Amino acid sequence: MTLKALELLTKCYILVQGSTVSVMGYFKDLKLVRRIVLDCMRNVHPIYSIKELMIKRELEKNPDVQDEDWTRFLPKFKKQNVKRAKPLKIKKKKEYTPFPPEQLPRKEDIQMMTGEYFLTQK
Repeated sequence: MTLKALELLTKCYILVQGSTVSVMGYFKDLKLVRRIVLDCMRNVHPIYSIKELMIKRELEKNPDVQDEDWTRFLPKFKKQNVKRAKPLKIKKKKEYTPFPPEQLPRKEDIQMMTGEYFLTQK
Protein backbone atom coordinates (compact mmCIF):
# COMPACT_ATOMS: atom_id res chain seq x y z
CA MET A 1 0.00 0.00 0.00
CA THR A 2 2.79 2.44 0.84
CA LEU A 3 4.47 1.72 -2.50
CA LYS A 4 1.27 2.52 -4.40
CA ALA A 5 0.76 5.68 -2.32
CA LEU A 6 4.30 6.79 -3.17
CA GLU A 7 3.66 6.16 -6.85
CA LEU A 8 0.46 8.21 -6.78
CA LEU A 9 1.99 11.10 -4.83
CA THR A 10 5.20 11.37 -6.84
CA LYS A 11 3.80 10.33 -10.24
CA CYS A 12 6.71 7.88 -10.62
CA TYR A 13 6.88 4.17 -11.33
CA ILE A 14 8.69 2.37 -8.50
CA LEU A 15 10.00 -1.19 -8.69
CA VAL A 16 11.52 -2.93 -5.67
CA GLN A 17 13.56 -6.10 -6.08
CA GLY A 18 15.23 -7.17 -2.82
CA SER A 19 17.35 -4.24 -1.64
CA THR A 20 17.38 -2.66 -5.14
CA VAL A 21 14.91 0.08 -6.02
CA SER A 22 14.28 1.33 -9.58
CA VAL A 23 12.32 4.52 -10.22
CA MET A 24 11.10 6.13 -13.46
CA GLY A 25 9.67 9.63 -13.51
CA TYR A 26 10.47 13.33 -13.48
CA PHE A 27 13.76 14.44 -11.92
CA LYS A 28 12.15 16.48 -9.12
CA ASP A 29 9.99 13.52 -8.15
CA LEU A 30 12.96 11.15 -8.38
CA LYS A 31 14.75 13.21 -5.74
CA LEU A 32 11.73 12.86 -3.42
CA VAL A 33 11.54 9.10 -3.93
CA ARG A 34 15.30 8.75 -3.41
CA ARG A 35 15.09 10.58 -0.07
CA ILE A 36 12.20 8.37 1.08
CA VAL A 37 13.95 5.15 -0.01
CA LEU A 38 17.16 6.16 1.80
CA ASP A 39 15.10 6.86 4.93
CA CYS A 40 13.60 3.37 4.60
CA MET A 41 17.09 1.90 4.48
CA ARG A 42 17.87 3.88 7.67
CA ASN A 43 14.87 2.18 9.32
CA VAL A 44 12.45 5.15 9.10
CA HIS A 45 8.96 4.12 8.03
CA PRO A 46 7.83 5.74 4.74
CA ILE A 47 4.40 6.63 6.14
CA TYR A 48 5.97 9.71 7.77
CA SER A 49 7.19 10.99 4.41
CA ILE A 50 3.94 10.07 2.68
CA LYS A 51 1.94 12.05 5.22
CA GLU A 52 4.25 15.04 4.76
CA LEU A 53 3.91 14.82 0.95
CA MET A 54 0.12 14.67 1.18
CA ILE A 55 0.03 17.80 3.35
CA LYS A 56 2.39 19.64 0.98
CA ARG A 57 0.19 18.76 -2.01
CA GLU A 58 -2.86 20.16 -0.22
CA LEU A 59 -0.98 23.33 0.74
CA GLU A 60 0.15 23.85 -2.87
CA LYS A 61 -3.49 23.90 -3.98
CA ASN A 62 -4.52 26.50 -1.37
CA PRO A 63 -3.72 30.03 -2.69
CA ASP A 64 -4.02 31.67 0.77
CA VAL A 65 -1.15 29.66 2.23
CA GLN A 66 1.15 29.41 -0.80
CA ASP A 67 3.40 32.32 0.21
CA GLU A 68 3.55 31.45 3.94
CA ASP A 69 5.88 29.15 5.86
CA TRP A 70 4.49 25.60 5.90
CA THR A 71 6.39 24.26 8.92
CA ARG A 72 3.44 24.87 11.24
CA PHE A 73 1.27 22.56 9.09
CA LEU A 74 3.82 19.77 8.71
CA PRO A 75 3.85 17.05 11.39
CA LYS A 76 6.70 16.94 13.86
CA PHE A 77 7.48 13.34 14.70
CA LYS A 78 9.36 12.80 17.94
CA LYS A 79 12.13 10.27 18.02
CA GLN A 80 11.48 7.63 20.63
CA ASN A 81 14.29 6.85 22.98
CA VAL A 82 15.37 3.30 22.37
CA LYS A 83 17.68 1.73 24.90
CA ARG A 84 20.91 0.76 23.28
CA ALA A 85 22.59 -2.53 23.96
CA LYS A 86 25.36 -2.29 26.52
CA PRO A 87 28.78 -3.21 25.20
CA LEU A 88 29.78 -6.73 26.13
CA LYS A 89 32.45 -7.16 28.76
CA ILE A 90 35.61 -8.50 27.22
CA LYS A 91 36.92 -11.56 29.02
CA LYS A 92 40.63 -12.00 29.43
CA LYS A 93 42.01 -14.90 27.48
CA LYS A 94 43.50 -17.73 29.49
CA GLU A 95 46.96 -18.95 28.73
CA TYR A 96 46.94 -21.72 26.14
CA THR A 97 48.06 -25.17 27.30
CA PRO A 98 48.23 -28.01 24.76
CA PHE A 99 47.51 -30.67 27.41
CA PRO A 100 44.05 -31.21 28.92
CA PRO A 101 43.59 -30.72 32.69
CA GLU A 102 44.00 -33.67 35.03
CA GLN A 103 40.96 -35.86 35.48
CA LEU A 104 39.05 -35.37 38.75
CA PRO A 105 38.89 -38.46 40.99
CA ARG A 106 35.60 -40.40 41.19
CA LYS A 107 33.75 -41.15 44.43
CA GLU A 108 35.20 -44.64 44.46
CA ASP A 109 38.76 -43.32 44.04
CA ILE A 110 38.33 -40.93 47.00
CA GLN A 111 36.90 -43.75 49.13
CA MET A 112 39.84 -46.02 48.19
CA MET A 113 42.34 -43.33 49.23
CA THR A 114 40.66 -42.89 52.61
CA GLY A 115 40.07 -46.63 53.09
CA GLU A 116 36.28 -46.41 53.40
CA TYR A 117 35.75 -48.42 50.21
CA PHE A 118 37.28 -51.56 51.74
CA LEU A 119 35.38 -51.22 55.01
CA THR A 120 31.90 -51.16 53.41
CA GLN A 121 30.58 -54.40 51.98
CA LYS A 122 28.38 -54.50 48.96
